[in-house]
Amino acid sequence: MRKKDPRTTQLNIILKELAETKCELDSAYAKFQNVIDPDLIDSSIYEVNAVQKRYKFLLRCAKELS
Repeated sequence: MRKKDPRTTQLNIILKELAETKCELDSAYAKFQNVIDPDLIDSSIYEVNAVQKRYKFLLRCAKELS
């Protein structure tokens, strides 16, 4: 039985996190579309921005490992 390459394992973890983050981003966009209160709109904007930043970071990590 062969040992897994640590880079492959790391890449798989990052790809899984990317998929989860994509779901979070879709959820954050949906939440933003449905809020009416100005404070909740601001909160949703911050949430979308935070998830977008995490997604970009994970994407960059995945590109570096592949």
